[in-house]
Amino acid sequence: MNLPQVVSPDEWLTARKDLLKEEKEVTLRQEALNARRRELPMVKLDKDYVFEGPDGKASLLDIFEGRRQLIVYHFMFGPDDDEGHNSCSLMVDNISHEEHLHALDTTIALISRAPLSKLLPFKERMGWTIPWYSSFGGDFNYDFHVTNDESIAPVQYNYKDKATLIEKGTPWYISGEWQGLSVFLRDGDEVYHTYSAYERGIEGLVNTYNWLDLTPLGRQIHVTEVKLHDSYES
Repeated sequence: MNLPQVVSPDEWLTARKDLLKEEKEVTLRQEALNARRRELPMVKLDKDYVFEGPDGKASLLDIFEGRRQLIVYHFMFGPDDDEGHNSCSLMVDNISHEEHLHALDTTIALISRAPLSKLLPFKERMGWTIPWYSSFGGDFNYDFHVTNDESIAPVQYNYKDKATLIEKGTPWYISGEWQGLSVFLRDGDEVYHTYSAYERGIEGLVNTYNWLDLTPLGRQIHVTEVKLHDSYES
């Protein structure tokens, strides 16, 4: 890539202040968007989802661990996979200490369709502490549109049906495991779905990208080229 133009300190300051105006506009727009997200209506969940966790069977209510809010990262790890997906692993690498969320009445957890016998060894290999649950054999992944199999449920990913995904030029999404994020709120024993996002809708949560976006060279590689953090050559 071409390197940035070399200028005097005064010229740099002028250019930086111009960019700062745009950055502030984006910040204000993001704050307004965050407020709208908090005001989204919610849907009461009436289905009894059952997961397999390190302590045995668990309901979605159990995964809250007594807190009021639950953030679920739908991690791409199917029953036939031998290890977790690289881009999903990058996402989990970028999750901060859970204690900060716990202090604000929020639990974060990973859910995948692979059996727990595959999830837990990979979790240990990666050095993660976030709770991980298997949804294998249940409807959860299909209901939240992160596993597509039209023999089981109508295809949908990122709020697009099968025809739209094909028309858009992304036919790979019509089958298999995909990433996403869903947020739930608990009121007593009642659980509500408040938000879900997919694809680049969750990209801002990957702080590796945010750091690299501050640099002249930027991200340099596509997310599909990112390696598991223990796979880079020294």
